[in-house]
Order: sequence, then C-alpha cells, then structure tokens
Amino acid sequence: MSQFDTATLAGGCFWCTEAIFQRLKGVTAVIPGYAASRIENPSYEQVCSGRTGAAEAIQVTYDPSIISYEKLLEIFWHVHDPTTLNRQGNDIGTQYRSAIYYQSDEQQRIALASKEALEKSGAYKNPVVTEIVPFTNFYPAEDYHKDYYDRNRYQPYCQVVIDPKVQKLLKEYRTELKDESVR
Repeated sequence: MSQFDTATLAGGCFWCTEAIFQRLKGVTAVIPGYAASRIENPSYEQVCSGRTGAAEAIQVTYDPSIISYEKLLEIFWHVHDPTTLNRQGNDIGTQYRSAIYYQSDEQQRIALASKEALEKSGAYKNPVVTEIVPFTNFYPAEDYHKDYYDRNRYQPYCQVVIDPKVQKLLKEYRTELKDESVR
C-alpha cells in the first residue's frame, strides 16, 4: 500500500492552483485554503483584508511513488509567476504571494534546490521572490471555493485566467495528467 505525502503551496489564487494540481496523476486530493494565518480558521473576507497574514494556498495530498515532490514543484514554478511580489496578474495583496510551506527537512532541501535551479536556469529575468518557509498551519477554505474551476468553467475569471493555465498544463505536462484531465 502506498504512503501519501502532503505539499502546501501558494501561487496566487487558489482556484487556479487547485485546478492545475487536481489534474495530476498521483494527486489524490487538493484542498484550497489559507496557510500561515495569524488567526485561527480565517474567513475569505478576513484573508482578503490582509490582516491575517494568510496566503491563499492549496494542500496537495499525493502518492510519491507516482509523482515526486520535485515534479510538483517543477509544475508549481511553471504555472504561476514566482517573480511578482504579492500578486499574480490582477490579483494583488499579500494573500496572493508565492510560497512553499515545507513540512520536513527533506521538503525544505528539495524546495531550496529547486528554487536555486530555477534561478540559475534563466527562465525569468527578474529574481524569484517565492518564500520557502516552515509549515505552520492550513485552514480549508469555505465550500464554495472547492472545485471552483470545474463547477464554474464559463465564469469570466475561469475562462480568462484559469483556463489558459490549464491549457498550458495540458500541452506541457500531458504525461503527468490523469486520463480524465485530458479534455
């Protein structure tokens, strides 16, 4: 029987990152929520105020025998802009920061090496500002945020912001996708 692991990642709007990571082989669950909050169980409105310190994030449960933490981070780097501080596109605020919340020494080592390799690759002309910090807490988002893209594909935000990211994933990471994701 496989042993599952957990990754907590913040890469802007959690509707976007959830839609991406749900489609990967070996990922068994993706929960949108709030990471690194200074208050217990914050609401969306509290997080948007910027006073909680929380980031919109996802908690990914995955089978490392099918998809590695390294591969999750490779995709993470590729589907958001890790060079913009506290924003992704038109989503602006500290809750949209780029962050990796490591849960073990091994995750920290892999995340730091992955960030260093990305910086050396020259893929971005600006410096990578992604935080790599210890996991402190994660609170699931309200139910209406869960599976947002799959339930609301025809909403303008989904069509203009999320769909291009999903299409990029389909094109560039086809072998890592679950069969039902290829649509």
